[in-house]
Amino acid sequence: MSKICEITGKKVMTGNNVAHSNKRTRRKFYPNLQTKKFYLPEEDEYIILKVSAAGIRKIDKNGIVACLKDSLAKGYIQ
Repeated sequence: MSKICEITGKKVMTGNNVAHSNKRTRRKFYPNLQTKKFYLPEEDEYIILKVSAAGIRKIDKNGIVACLKDSLAKGYIQ
C-alpha cells in the first residue's frame, strides 16, 4: 500500500540529512498516516481509510461525506 493520505493527498517528500560537517545524504520525510475506520450514516456502513493527522482534523471539521466528495473530485480516491 502506498504512503499517501486518501483525504489530503499528502505523500512522501525527499530531502537531505545535513551533518555538522555540512555533508548531505538523501532521506525521506513520511506523512503521519493512520489507518482509521469511519462511519457513513447515509449508507449505514463503515469504511477504512489511510489518513494523515491533518486529514483526521479536516474530517472532524467538515464531516466525512464532504471530505470524501472533495477527495473523489481531486482524484485521491478511486
